[in-house]
Amino acid sequence: MPAQGAERCKGEALRPTSSNALAVEHATLCLIDGIRAAHHLQALRMNNQLVGVAISQVETMVAWDYFSDVRPSGQTPLSLIDVTGYPAKAADVAVGQNIAWGTGNYSTPAHIVAEWMASTPHRQIILTGAYRDAGVAVKPGVPAVVHPEGHPGATYAMEFAVRRY
Repeated sequence: MPAQGAERCKGEALRPTSSNALAVEHATLCLIDGIRAAHHLQALRMNNQLVGVAISQVETMVAWDYFSDVRPSGQTPLSLIDVTGYPAKAADVAVGQNIAWGTGNYSTPAHIVAEWMASTPHRQIILTGAYRDAGVAVKPGVPAVVHPEGHPGATYAMEFAVRRY
């Protein structure tokens, strides 16, 4: 157990910026893997196709000014993953997605992951033992539809998936 005030995962207390986004993404996955380990679940492997979907999701939410798992065009997380190389040769693919936004201290990986764990549907996705792969993305900025005051913040997306052969 870390000392009081110490980080469990390097970067977990960072407020996302364009220069530290990669560290924030790694901290987010580290925190999720720590939770999964505490529940006797396997760590997730970072997957480039899922990272690409997560990046696309956060960029689209901020640019198109919406906040939803389903895009205004009707694309779902599964449909976005289906067009990548991820499902190649798999008989079946199962996916989940967690999204979040926060401003100020509420935009850190530690806060975002804590909020996901406090939400039953997000917690269920994190604790689904079948998931093996993940993609995490964070984008500085939040859709104006959720926070019109324009305070500095960040939007997160985390894709979870498993291929069954």
